[in-house]
Amino acid sequence: MSTSVELTRFRVAPENTATMLAARPAMLADFRADRSGFLGARLVRLPDDEWLDIVEWRSSEDFAASRVKGANLPGIEAFFATIDTLVSAEEGALADGE
Repeated sequence: MSTSVELTRFRVAPENTATMLAARPAMLADFRADRSGFLGARLVRLPDDEWLDIVEWRSSEDFAASRVKGANLPGIEAFFATIDTLVSAEEGALADGE
């Protein structure tokens, strides 16, 4: 079983950037508490108010189960609420470091 990687690219309006970054720790805490198979996440700032969230999951099944839950907890909901536009969402398998 290979580690599943979630790649989500999104836009946040400049006036919401500080709110989004402030909401991030609570979102990650909710993921750790509620999402089986959550291994960690990194947030990358891109040009033009875009961001890339790189989330690692123990398996594709864990990622799928997380997607079903959506924004079910306050920290996750607060983070998601700052996102203006979803640009893309993909899943891949970790190809190195295993």
